[in-house]
Amino acid sequence: MAESVNTVEDLAGRAGRWLGPAATAGQPRPTTVVVADRFDTMTWREVYDQVTGLRDLAHSLNARHDHTEDLLADVFLAACKVSPQLREQTAMDPSRLVGHLVVTALTDSPEFAELHRETSGDPYAAATAVLALSDTLRRMLERAGDAAERARRAASAREEAERAGAAVADVCRQAAEEADEDGTVPDGAAAALTRAVKAAEAAEAAAQQASQEAGRAVAAAAPGVRAGVRSATAGAAGQAREESELMRAWGMGPGELQRMPYGERARLAERLRAGRLGRFADLIGRFRQMAAGERARKVEQARGEYVGITLGDDLSRLIPSELANLGIPAMRSVFAARFAESRLMLYDSRGEETTGKGAIIACVDCSYSMEESGPGGVTREAWAKACALALLDQARQARRDFVGILFSSDDSVKVCRFPATRPAAIADVLDFAEHFFGGGTEFRTPLAAAVRLLDEELNTDGRRRGDIVMITDGECEVSEQWMRSWNEAKHTLGFRTFGVAVGAPRATGPGTVLDALCDNLRSIDDLTDTHAAGDLFRLI
Repeated sequence: MAESVNTVEDLAGRAGRWLGPAATAGQPRPTTVVVADRFDTMTWREVYDQVTGLRDLAHSLNARHDHTEDLLADVFLAACKVSPQLREQTAMDPSRLVGHLVVTALTDSPEFAELHRETSGDPYAAATAVLALSDTLRRMLERAGDAAERARRAASAREEAERAGAAVADVCRQAAEEADEDGTVPDGAAAALTRAVKAAEAAEAAAQQASQEAGRAVAAAAPGVRAGVRSATAGAAGQAREESELMRAWGMGPGELQRMPYGERARLAERLRAGRLGRFADLIGRFRQMAAGERARKVEQARGEYVGITLGDDLSRLIPSELANLGIPAMRSVFAARFAESRLMLYDSRGEETTGKGAIIACVDCSYSMEESGPGGVTREAWAKACALALLDQARQARRDFVGILFSSDDSVKVCRFPATRPAAIADVLDFAEHFFGGGTEFRTPLAAAVRLLDEELNTDGRRRGDIVMITDGECEVSEQWMRSWNEAKHTLGFRTFGVAVGAPRATGPGTVLDALCDNLRSIDDLTDTHAAGDLFRLI
């Protein structure tokens, strides 16, 4: 029998199935589940470098599990990207099968859609969601421990198969170099190729078996991994929603928040939660919404539609009984005094333009008694400051200066100025809202400060007709001389005074100081009711 001759063509045919994979053996498969471009990756790296909590979480998970940083990146991107796309499991590096299972379990839960509404496009919220899910991620990885080990074996077997395939290509190339001019390959080179092919076939079979075992392990781990995902995702969504509502209640818009560095935003969120008014964010938000609605009603109603009675000095809107006083000689002096004090009874009409042009000044009582709570646990201080913050919004909308004056005893006064010409910094707003004195109640000092500010505004900018809002739960004695100087200042500067007695109905009775000071006075008994002060935002 003639000896068989090995040619280059014969060897190439024998090794053909390995030559294709060998060409791509060095190209790694994707290790992340969420399809991401370089900008997504840059966003994740920037957030990861900024957030100590993420690095600590990755370090903690790495102590027991593999590839956890890729897993955290996937959870982050799934939460942050507007339309996240997941890779097929078969396209992934085998070592990341458990990561694919975890991310798929999270994103497939119905509650993830609710979470995604709060985190989409917001890296800070997405990072916060990852941290909120940290315990769940840890439990999921623990439950998938056997699957992770199988995945490691499958990845190792796949690498071995790729190396064996590459070896076949190397041996085949070396045999071609040793071939004679007629293409005949030496027997030794042919035998070496046969051994390489058999090794590659064995490695491929082992890789396939390991892959099948890993797939079965992942399928077996899936129910345990999914356990608790829904409640954890719902909890993370609730936390993200609560923080978003907290920021909105304090007037922080999404655009402003997304431009804020992570650390600064985290400190702000903590300050808002832990501050004096942290638990009253809902009240602050409702006050601001109510005030915005009342501002809208100014233009919704027909101009000149009479809706009630107010006080002022506009002779064109006198009610008949006031007009009748001019016909009684004995009442003319009373009429003149009330006119000078802007306390004539007038028809109140909606649809009119704002009458105030000068600053809006909110004098907020910060005496001990303001810490008392009413219905729903709302304190008098919380109601007063929520109202003052809504007045700040009112001033911003009307391009008027706003001044918050916090007061208690005679020497306890803090003046917080918010000029209309520049944005109100959130840090300054918080300083105003969180400051509290304690002590007694003294009206004269804050009101004198308000008058000085309005006088300064008149002399500097020529603006009159400011508005002073006194929010208090107390009473204070003033002298006749002080009252005369108050009325003179009021006539000169043309300002109006609004009074709000919080939880103190007796302070608004006839003959009280508030009654003498204010053109418009009301008592607030239900501290959960923001609409009780609605007319303030129609009149100011």
